[in-house]
Amino acid sequence: MNIPTMIYIRGYLKVRVRGEQLPSFINALSEAATPVWEIKPTGEQSAEFKLLLSDFKGLRPLLKKTGCRTTILERHGLPFRTSHLWKRKIFAAGMVIFFFTLMLLSSMVWNIEVEGNEKIASEDVLEAAHKEGVYTYQWIFRLKSLDRLSADLTAQIPGTSWVGVERKGTSITIQVVEASVPKKPVLQSPRHLVSTADAVITSIYAEKGVPKVQVNTRVKKGEVLISGILGDEENQRSVVAKGEVKGLVWHEYQIEVPLTKKKNVLTGEYKSKSYLVLGNRAVQLWGYGDVDYEVTKTLSLYDPLTWRTKPLPFGWMSEKVMEVQQTTETITEDEAKRQGLESAFRDILAKYGAETRLVGQKILHDKKENGKVYMKVLFEVEESISKELPIVYNQGE
Repeated sequence: MNIPTMIYIRGYLKVRVRGEQLPSFINALSEAATPVWEIKPTGEQSAEFKLLLSDFKGLRPLLKKTGCRTTILERHGLPFRTSHLWKRKIFAAGMVIFFFTLMLLSSMVWNIEVEGNEKIASEDVLEAAHKEGVYTYQWIFRLKSLDRLSADLTAQIPGTSWVGVERKGTSITIQVVEASVPKKPVLQSPRHLVSTADAVITSIYAEKGVPKVQVNTRVKKGEVLISGILGDEENQRSVVAKGEVKGLVWHEYQIEVPLTKKKNVLTGEYKSKSYLVLGNRAVQLWGYGDVDYEVTKTLSLYDPLTWRTKPLPFGWMSEKVMEVQQTTETITEDEAKRQGLESAFRDILAKYGAETRLVGQKILHDKKENGKVYMKVLFEVEESISKELPIVYNQGE
């Protein structure tokens, strides 16, 4: 027999019927046009089937006529669920209150973020937004349209070319585009360009000012290279000297390189540990037991839980304790000298600029002692040797 429609809403039962006249009962059901389905014999004088809740009372005359008895095995459908909830009134009321509260909370602004501002303080943007009715715990339906809010905030906040407002759920993002203001040139007092070291000039270019030295001239530290005073004694004008001066400079280095070096190499073996982080405390969950590695390196990764892009004070931390094997590397004396010279020149580049050029190097003294190579080296390099020096006039001048 076909299954009736909307059986879940109408409710249905699974029953068992027992009796000697079971075939007569089944025939009587068919004659009465009572819809039943999933009829399954469970014995010689018993069977199970399903029928609508509204048809269950109609079985009584048929049961009395055939002398059969019935037992309810299962109850399904909305009427039974409603009855069950009605018996648990407090739980049902709690569910209603929960969903009502959830609906109210989802109708309020809970988070406001300001993005894109560098010079304008976020507090000023939030204060202007508050005047327009945008603040936390505000009802969403009371907000102005986003286009109108954008126009009003752009007009209120000075120094902005555009302010955009975007809402996602209960969060509002205020995007600030600051107006570009041309930078005012920094006022500089007149000054010379002087030498930073004893050197021999290799090139000089004076963009502004008067050159006081020439190529191949030997200069002392602090000597004026490009003067910021133009004209003669009677007609003088001071400017900010600009230009570039390069020269040959000598640097002496004491170099010490060991012939044996210890290196740490990862073997690939590791042990993992996992922690539950609650505030400043971490509770280990997995990875108990001692670590048998003699030398280890630990890599930690903390993954905090977030709520609307805000990190919460708890999360998950995983650690990987990796085994490290210490090895010893031995190098030759020539290799040690090469490494020492390269390290010294890298130091020169770091101190005097990447444009520094190595012209020559001379090992003044070297020796091998106590498993190390010692060297005294003189480097000849071409580097920029100019720096600014303010022009100071006497009070009587």
